[in-house]
Amino acid sequence: MNSPVRETRVIVETNKDPGYTNRLMVGTACTGLLRVEWYAARTSQVVPLNWSATDQLQMVSGYMPLRYLVDDAQNLIVAKAIELDMEWLFLLEHDVVIPRDTFVQLNRYMKRPEYPVVSGLYFSRAFPSEPMIFRGWGNGSFTDWKLGDRVFCSGVPTGCLLIHVSVLKEIWKDSEEYVLGGKKIRKVFNTPRTSWYNHQTNATNFSVGTSDLEWCRRVIEGDYLARAGWLTTWPEGYPFLVDTNLFCKHINPDGTMFPDDESLKEFQNA
Repeated sequence: MNSPVRETRVIVETNKDPGYTNRLMVGTACTGLLRVEWYAARTSQVVPLNWSATDQLQMVSGYMPLRYLVDDAQNLIVAKAIELDMEWLFLLEHDVVIPRDTFVQLNRYMKRPEYPVVSGLYFSRAFPSEPMIFRGWGNGSFTDWKLGDRVFCSGVPTGCLLIHVSVLKEIWKDSEEYVLGGKKIRKVFNTPRTSWYNHQTNATNFSVGTSDLEWCRRVIEGDYLARAGWLTTWPEGYPFLVDTNLFCKHINPDGTMFPDDESLKEFQNA
């Protein structure tokens, strides 16, 4: 008679130091479909000097809610970052291909924490392709910059976004609680999708948008950066920093990359 196979674990006793700190969590909301370009960019990241890494491939550990609505996935990620008492959260979406030195560039902002929200640069998946940088609401992309600039703005996407968790904790306190997958979380991110009937105009009005710009609007109107203890070091009304040196590609499921050369031309220095 065969004996049952038992799993054997070897635990090496150390000085109880796990060898890593809860400094950065990478969160990816995804549909389950990933391009190989995204995977290669994600796993080939240069790990900054003296960073701890818990993976043999030096791939910084991530958390990836699968097949949720975008805002639900983002809220699960925020809940996990707060639960693990992380210092920073890096939101990386599954269709944004980051440059190889992304963590090296982000590390500069993490070592000298002056800006609580820092975004990389990427363009819309369209022809012509426009930069995802916004100053104001409903007035299109902000385009008065060149590659290499650091741009302050009032709206950023969440495809390549570094956020200090202290800001998320403040928003968490004021956010509505709901249950998702048996887990109590809060609506830190929310996608506007409401409608109402206007009796004066006899018309039905709609309020729709994206969770990223709605989050940016909420941060500004709720003064959450100051409430989290951050001193103003940015132009008034434009608290979010886009570092255009952190230039990413936006990728379609068929492998098409954005922006195209023509769309990028006006932002390149002569």
